Amino acid sequence: MKNLILSLLFCVVYQTGISQNTIPSLKNNTELQYVCKLHGQTRGLKLTTKMTNDTLVFDLKTKGVKSSIVIAQKALKNGNALSFNQGEYSNVLYLKPTETFFMISRSAYQDLLLNNKFTYNNNTYVLDSTENHIQIEGKRIETLHVKAQIDQTEMWIIKNPDFPLICKISKNPLGIDFTLMKIVYN
Repeated sequence: MKNLILSLLFCVVYQTGISQNTIPSLKNNTELQYVCKLHGQTRGLKLTTKMTNDTLVFDLKTKGVKSSIVIAQKALKNGNALSFNQGEYSNVLYLKPTETFFMISRSAYQDLLLNNKFTYNNNTYVLDSTENHIQIEGKRIETLHVKAQIDQTEMWIIKNPDFPLICKISKNPLGIDFTLMKIVYN
C-alpha cells in the first residue's frame, strides 16, 4: 500500500512538472524581446511579427534602428542560412530566399529531429541533449540545444515545428549573441 501511494504521488509531481513546460508559438503581433550582445555592447532588441500567407515580417526596434525584416515563405520552409543583418542600412530588408532571421527553417528543424543535426550557413549543428530547456519569465521553455561543429557556437531552438525560433545564441564568432527575455502576445 505504501508503494502504491508513493507511486501515485510521484506520478502527480511528475505530471505537474511536465505541464509547466511551455512551447511558445508565433502569432500576428507577437512581440519578442531579446537582449543582444553585439561586439561587446549590450542592447535590447524588440521584434514584432506580421504574418501573411507568403511572408513573415519582423519589425525590428533597437537602439536608434527601426526596420522591417521580410522572410519569404520559401526560406521559412527550406532556408539554409541565418541572416545576422541588424537592419541598419534599410527601412525594409528583404532576405534572400535561403535566409531566415532569428529562426531556422522547417526543413532544418525536421533534419534536427530525424538526424540529430542540421546544416546552416555551411556549418553542421549537432543536438546536445544536456540542456533541453531555458527559462523565460520564470517559465520553462522546451528547446533543442545544438552545438556547431567548426566553432563553439551554441543555439537553443524552441520546440515548435511551425516556427523554430532561436531563443538563445552564445559563443558566436561573429560577436553577435542574443537571449530571448520575454514574449508578449498582443
